[in-house]
Amino acid sequence: MHIKSLKLLVLALAASLTLGGCGVFGDKADETKTWSASKLYAEAKDELSNGGYEKAVQYYEKLESRFPFGTYAQQAQMDTAYAYYKQGDQAQALAAVERFIKLHPNHPNVDYMYYLRGLINFNDQLGILNFIARQDITERDPKASRDSFDAFKQLVTQFPDSKYTPDALARMKYLVNALAQYDVHVARYYMRRGAYLAAANRAQSSIKEYPDAPANEEALFILVKAYNAMGMTDLRDDANRVLVKNFPNSSFVTGIEKNKSAWWKIW
Repeated sequence: MHIKSLKLLVLALAASLTLGGCGVFGDKADETKTWSASKLYAEAKDELSNGGYEKAVQYYEKLESRFPFGTYAQQAQMDTAYAYYKQGDQAQALAAVERFIKLHPNHPNVDYMYYLRGLINFNDQLGILNFIARQDITERDPKASRDSFDAFKQLVTQFPDSKYTPDALARMKYLVNALAQYDVHVARYYMRRGAYLAAANRAQSSIKEYPDAPANEEALFILVKAYNAMGMTDLRDDANRVLVKNFPNSSFVTGIEKNKSAWWKIW
C-alpha cells in the first residue's frame, strides 16, 4: 500500500472514531428516554421512598422538562422540594417551595408547601451536630426560627382548616419559646459584661414580645439583678414582685435548683 493511501486510511479511521466516539466512550444511553410520565413519576417516587433523593430529583426534573403540563409535573415540583429537604439541602428546598407557590398559588395542596417551608427552616435548628454536642438550639442565630415561625403563621392564617395547621401551631409555640430564650441568653451575656442597662432592655423585650414564654422566668430574674446593680431599687422591687407572683416555685425565688430536662428538647 502506498504511503499516501496509508495516510488516507488512518485519517478515515480517525474520523470514524471521532464521529462514533459517543457510542464507544460516551455516556450510557438514557434509559428514561422512552418512559411515559406515569413511569417517570413512579420510578421517582420509589427512589424518594427508599432514600434515593438525588436520583429522585433527577427523575422529577426529567419528568417536568418532558411533560411540563398536567398533574404529574405539579406533583414532581412538590416532591422535588421534599426530596431536597430530606437530603438536607436547605437552599434548594426553599427555592423549590417558593417556585411552586409562585407558579401555583391556588393549587389544592399549596398549604403543604407553606408547611414544608416552615419545616425546612425549623429543622435547620435541629441538626445532628446540635444533638451530639447537646447544644441548646436557642443559643444560635434566631433567623431560621423567625423564618420558620413566619411560614407557619402564614399557613395558619391562610389555611386555618388545613390538616397541617395543628402541628404548625404546636411548632409556633415552641419557636416562641426558643426566640424568648435567645433574648434571655443575650441578656445574660450583657449581665456578665456589666452592661446592666442593655441586659434589662433585652430582658424586657423578651417579656413584652413573648409574654407566655417559659423563658420569662429567668428574664424577670435578670431584670431584678440588673435594676439592683444600677441602684434602681423601686424597679427592682417591682420586677421581683412580678417574678414571685408568676413563678412562686422558681429556683430564682426559692434558691432550690429544679432537676428537669430542658424544655426545648421536644423534637
